[in-house]
Order: sequence, then C-alpha cells, then structure tokens
Amino acid sequence: MCHECEGANRGSAADSGIPPRSGYSGTGLWTSLPGAGIDESYRIIESTPCGGSAAKVEESGMAVVASIKDFNRISDTIWEIPVTYKEGMRVPARIFATEKLLQEMDEGVIEQVTNVATLPGIVKYSYCMPDGHWGYGFPIGGVAAMDVRDGVISPGGIGFDVNCGMRLVLTNLSYGEVKPHLRDLVDRLFARVPAGVGSSGFVKISQDEFRRAVELGSRWCLENGYGWKEDLERTEEMGCIPGADSSKISKKAVERGFKQIGTLGSGNHYLEIQVLKPENIYDEKLARAFGLTVPDQVVVMFHCGSRGFGHQVATDYLQLFLKVMEKKYGIRILDRELACAPFHSPEGQDYFAAMKCAINMSFANRQVILHRVREVFSEVFHKDPSDLGLRQVYDVAHNTAKIETHVVDGQKRQLLVHRKGATRAFGPGAEELPEIYRKTGQPVILGGSMETGSYLLAGVETGAQTFFSTAHGSGRTMSRRQAKKMFQGKKLQQDMEGRGIYVRTVSYAGLAEEAGPAYKDIDNVVKATELAGISRRVARFAPVGNVKG
Repeated sequence: MCHECEGANRGSAADSGIPPRSGYSGTGLWTSLPGAGIDESYRIIESTPCGGSAAKVEESGMAVVASIKDFNRISDTIWEIPVTYKEGMRVPARIFATEKLLQEMDEGVIEQVTNVATLPGIVKYSYCMPDGHWGYGFPIGGVAAMDVRDGVISPGGIGFDVNCGMRLVLTNLSYGEVKPHLRDLVDRLFARVPAGVGSSGFVKISQDEFRRAVELGSRWCLENGYGWKEDLERTEEMGCIPGADSSKISKKAVERGFKQIGTLGSGNHYLEIQVLKPENIYDEKLARAFGLTVPDQVVVMFHCGSRGFGHQVATDYLQLFLKVMEKKYGIRILDRELACAPFHSPEGQDYFAAMKCAINMSFANRQVILHRVREVFSEVFHKDPSDLGLRQVYDVAHNTAKIETHVVDGQKRQLLVHRKGATRAFGPGAEELPEIYRKTGQPVILGGSMETGSYLLAGVETGAQTFFSTAHGSGRTMSRRQAKKMFQGKKLQQDMEGRGIYVRTVSYAGLAEEAGPAYKDIDNVVKATELAGISRRVARFAPVGNVKG
C-alpha cells in the first residue's frame, strides 16, 4: 500500500502489448544509443552504488553513469540537470529532494526526467518530486507543462491508472469511541467495498449508462443517491472535468470498466481508518480549517483510480500515437514509452477527451466508495452519517493532464500540465479552489506505507515554481518481487495486528508487496516538500484499520 500509483503506471506496460523502450531492470538501465530508431535493440548500462546515478551518453557514444557532481545544486532540496547533460534536452530537469532522498532514487529517475525534457513544447523544466522513482515513460513523481500551442500530450506523462487519487473523510469520533468497533468496521468495509484484480462493484448499470457516468463523474453519483452536494466542492474539478467525450473511448475500455464503479482494485490501493494524535498536528490553524478539531480524531482515507477502464484508454491511445507520432508528425523521441501527439492534433484531442472520461470515472469510483463508507459507519454506530460528521475534506487526483493558466517569466500562459504520480497543490488565493479553501490553500493528501502513516498538507504560494505540484506518496525503494521475497504476507498481517493495525486483504502476496520497508520514509519525503517550498505540513495520521486491494 504505497498509497500511490506505481503498480498501475509501471507494471501495466507488459499487459498493454506496448513494448517498453527503456526501463530500470534492477541491475542496470536499459536504453539505446543516440539516434537509434524506436524499434532498434536495447543496450544495458551497468548500475553503480550511487542511488542518484543515471545513464548518460557522451559524444563518444559510450555510456557512463552520472553522480551528484553532475547536478547543479540550486538549494538543499533542488537539484538541476543542465540541457548539456543529454542531446535533445529542450529545458533543464529539476529534482526536488534532500541529498539523502536523491541518493536513494533509482537510476531510471534521472534517465526518464531528462528524456521528458526533450519533448516538444515543454516549458521551464522537467520536474521530479521527492517521492520520485522509475515509472513508464515519465518517472513516477514527474511533472511537465507543455505550451498548448505547440506542445504534445503523452499518456506516459499521465499513467495507466488515470486519476489514481486520494480522498480524506472526517468523522467526529475519537479513537476511544471507535476502538471497540474497529474490527467490525474493517470487516464490513472489506465486504462492502470490493478489492482485488477484476473486482466488480454493487453499482449495476448498462454500458450505455456507464458512458454517461464517465462524462458526468461525481455528478452522476449525486443523481443516483451516492453522495452529498457538498462533496462536489470538496473534490478536485468539482468531481467532473469538462470536455469528457465517451464517443472517443473504445468498446473494450467500456467492457473493462462498466462493472467497476465502487471498487478499490489491487496493487497499492487501499481503504484505511486512521487516527490523528494531538502531537501530530503541525499547523493548528490549518488543521481546524480542514475540520480536524477532535482529540484523537478518527478519519478515513482511501486510494484508488479508474481501474481497467483507465488502463485501456491509455493503452488504446499509446498504440495510436506510436503509429502517427513519427510518420505523420515527424516527432522522434528517445523512449517509445513517451509516445505522444501534438496537443491540437485530431489524435491528441481525441485522447484528451477520452482521458477526461477516465478522470471522471475515477471521481465516480471514489464517490461511490465514500457512499459505502458512510453506510458502514451508520450501521455500526446506529446514527445518520451527518451526525457522525462523515464529511469529505478533499479528493485529489494524481495521474492527469489539465489545461491551466500559469505565470511564466512574468507572462500568463495556457499550459497542459502533466502530473504523473504527483499532486496538484494550489496555494492560497487560487481561483480554481472552492471558496472554503481559497484562504487556506488546497488540501493535499499524501499516503505513506500501511505501516507508517499518511499526511495532510496544504498548497503554498511558492508552489508556483513547480506549477503548483507536489509529491503524492512515499515512493518505492524496493521492487514488488523483492518485497515478496523478503516478507510473508500472513506474518506481516499478524505483526501489524500486534502493533494495533487490523488488516483485511484479498491476497497475502499483495500484502507483502506493500510492506513498510519497501517504501521511502514518508516523513523525509514530506519534510522535503516543505523545505523546498512546494507544500506545507498540516497533520499526520496513524493507521489503525486497513482494507488492502
């Protein structure tokens, strides 16, 4: 339960039928020589012990590995890779991390963040957040803004699990009130919110109605009794991004998704009951503004996305872009995982409209899960959900591309901001925020490992330096295969219960993959975002009950 989107972004490539161009093998970095066509063979470049190293190709054509000395240290938390690092870079790359976090990053991060810097239309920098690690095309934690006039749109900069995101829900209950009912709550949630590969939800609709649902997002849920009106203003994009067009999605995508509204899925997805201890409040004023007012307050947090539907949308358009990218538009890229099309091309606009359907499906998915959470708490405590204070704080999206207006070199510009495993984090005063958060800045939800805890942050004015983007989780440091070799799921479940965390899972192997040591220290990641001035700590939540996908 990395509480982020790694599994859907990286592991899905093989399932898509799209051969990877490059990737981190665990022993080195797969890449190709400069100027090679996208179908030519790979070379392996040996890795070194330096976690901040990366493949680099010099004029001689021989591969070498970069180290920290290859970076320009802008500050204690900003590291810049100049355009001279790699042929074709249009802008520098910037990694936001402490030196320790930078050294812990896998080699693929540097390779990918500099590849992204070669994409047409990219503005200012190619970014990677403190939780960055190797992904598909973009690093997970990658951010890139493209000029809408001459830039491209790339599914690799969004991810397979489109709008994989987080939702935080308050209660007015203390841990003392919840503890006697904890097992019952978790067991009921496990039964009520389906988890696991291929799981289907209780929402039974036709494929035609599903097409309508993915155009309306959370609004569809409210029409059908699965939410409160106030939930919309506490959801990014009011729970429905405009411009979604279901005529741009394939029949196969609909078939994969129409039974999955209201489900967690598998991998790192989860639903968690958490506790806020008084000593874990870092900004009392913001905490109160976000509804955190009860000593030892219990909250609910969950993480999921657009399931197989979003995966198929990404797959369909990656295959299309690979066909037209070079042949029709003359775009050559270093990594076929960065397959793209001009944003204003017919193919680019079709993907944008289809991708918005996946964004809305994910909003609807989390909205229905919130409805089920309210049902369960109401049943256990024999009170109306409103009397239990089951109000949403916010819902944030991770894997998206959106048109936003940002100031660049003193001028307002319309940009297509790709955030891949990164969170939008608008600061105070942003017009895009609902009135209730206009003064505070946007609530930002970051999940750690299921053994450690999660955070609520807030956007800040200085976040403009990353187009108001910040981290989204703790970031993996260990592959899923390695985690399964090191940890036994059943024993891990028993150990966690001994530490006061009751877990239900559909798969012990899946539980082992999400063991705490497989991830970076969430405290270090969050501190790095604060030191870098891209978000601010508000509160830290400790897990006590978990439903694991």
